[in-house]
Amino acid sequence: MIDLAKAQEANAHGMAALRAGDHAAAAAAFGRATTADPTAIPLWSNLAHAYRLAGDGAGERFALERALSIDRTDFGPQLRMAQLLQRLGEETAALQAWSGAFQLAAQMPALAPAIEAEIAAGRAYCDALQGRIESRLDVAFDAVSGEWDECEKRRINAFVDRALGKRAIYTNECAGLQYPFLPADEFFDRLHFDWLDQLEAGAGVVRAELDALLASPGEVMRPYVRMDEGTPQNLWSALDHSLDWSACFLWEYGAPNQPILDRCPQTAALLERLPLARIPGRAPNAFFSLLRPHTRIPPHTGVTNTRAILHLALDIPPGCGFRVGGETREWVEGKAFAFDDTIEHEAWNDSDRRRAVLIIDTWNPHLTTRERDAIVRYTDMADHALATPQSS
Repeated sequence: MIDLAKAQEANAHGMAALRAGDHAAAAAAFGRATTADPTAIPLWSNLAHAYRLAGDGAGERFALERALSIDRTDFGPQLRMAQLLQRLGEETAALQAWSGAFQLAAQMPALAPAIEAEIAAGRAYCDALQGRIESRLDVAFDAVSGEWDECEKRRINAFVDRALGKRAIYTNECAGLQYPFLPADEFFDRLHFDWLDQLEAGAGVVRAELDALLASPGEVMRPYVRMDEGTPQNLWSALDHSLDWSACFLWEYGAPNQPILDRCPQTAALLERLPLARIPGRAPNAFFSLLRPHTRIPPHTGVTNTRAILHLALDIPPGCGFRVGGETREWVEGKAFAFDDTIEHEAWNDSDRRRAVLIIDTWNPHLTTRERDAIVRYTDMADHALATPQSS
């Protein structure tokens, strides 16, 4: 049974004892207060504070645990628990407690300068601790990392970064067709595409044909972003109908752009030799993508995770970058990579000249041949069903 009068009286005695510097008497008084009202977090916090001043770590821990058992999201006890675990040298538990304190602090509209300083000290402690862990991991992994293949290396590094709180994990966000149970893989490993060497071998002629195309472009380049009139303001508004991000399609939604293919015959022949996704009315897509100086493509996600998007770097000035999920890469002229565009991604050109890449799509490599066939059959059936009027 709660006795509020007794709790208030004991708490007043505890505060007086604190002002007198009698920490043991304060702890005893706050102990009586929590007995009278065990549901009051401030009383447990006062008791923890008295134990802390008395140098009684076990008592402080007990009081903080009781406070957090009432409300795990109370910032004060969470902060003091993180500091206590840090002082006790319980580093793993301290990292977890500090992580909780940081999350709670981020949700608070304003913190007193003294609390801000304590949070900053906690971040410095965690950074130093994580640095020490990373150094030890580097030593531990040096002996075995040479045995890792491309996929293992990328995934192990991502695992460690995530465990250290240095990296977020991103999931698929499909605006259209989503195929279940596929891995949410940011960049696909090269081993899935045994034809990338063939694509890269043609980079020189592709770049030459693009340069010839741009020497007399006519109307071949068009804004990549073209929203319908009346579309509300959104993240694409700055690029809407702008040649800051422009495209020249060789194939679009499975249809050839014959005038462009005729002007780029070697690129056209190369595309015909590649195992691109072929879905009537959907794929393949292949286009030159140009990004003007000091232009950014905002973070966004794509339509379907049934495909992989490939970039072949053609003309890449310094200061360009590309992020998919938690990994950022630079394009390297003549080299290609593949990624899942239904994971948040963005691109930028901070240089003083244009950036040019060839973009093509193919199948997500985690799909089997039968699954690819099922997707083609489904989309073909769905498209025909929608195009055929129902009889009454």
